[in-house]
Amino acid sequence: MMIYMLAAAMTLAMLVATAFSLHQEAHRVRTKVQTARVQLPGWRNRRAPR
Repeated sequence: MMIYMLAAAMTLAMLVATAFSLHQEAHRVRTKVQTARVQLPGWRNRRAPR
């Protein structure tokens, strides 16, 4: 019975860790897209095609 409880706890911990990492990755992508949209005068956007 102890093995099943440990397996369930590890499964739950991995699900929480996966959800947290997906949230962080989505936030990182959103931030990257928002900063790529910023057009400051005098600055060149090196990632934009010429």
